[in-house]
Amino acid sequence: NKSIVQRFGEAQSNRRLDLLDELVAPDFVRHCQATPWVEIRSREDFKRLLQEDWAAVPDGRTSPRFLIAEGDYVAMYLTYAGTHTGQWGPIPPTEKRFELDISGVVRIADGKIAELWITWDNLAVLTQLGHWPPPQGKAGA
Repeated sequence: NKSIVQRFGEAQSNRRLDLLDELVAPDFVRHCQATPWVEIRSREDFKRLLQEDWAAVPDGRTSPRFLIAEGDYVAMYLTYAGTHTGQWGPIPPTEKRFELDISGVVRIADGKIAELWITWDNLAVLTQLGHWPPPQGKAGA
């Protein structure tokens, strides 16, 4: 199962939508607290989301930091880095580089990724892109 998740990440970083057909179930579901307005209920929905992301961050790459597998589940912690050059959801282009830590869990069924729970710190990336002011002063001040 870890190798399926590794290939899933490589397919995304290498812009290989064709590989998702063999790695992701047709009725794939994505759960994401960081983007609750984005509903992904199929592999095709997920492909469209990736294409939008790639248009906004054409040099974006994921780097897995670790994967832990147990039964049908694989937990992952990865870094996503790139340059924000296009419209990214509601965020206009900034031309700034960012690095974002992402946590997730995938469920494998019949050799394919059936479900994904994924989250990240929106304030961290918004701060790096200049859309959120960094905290002022020292902690507790």
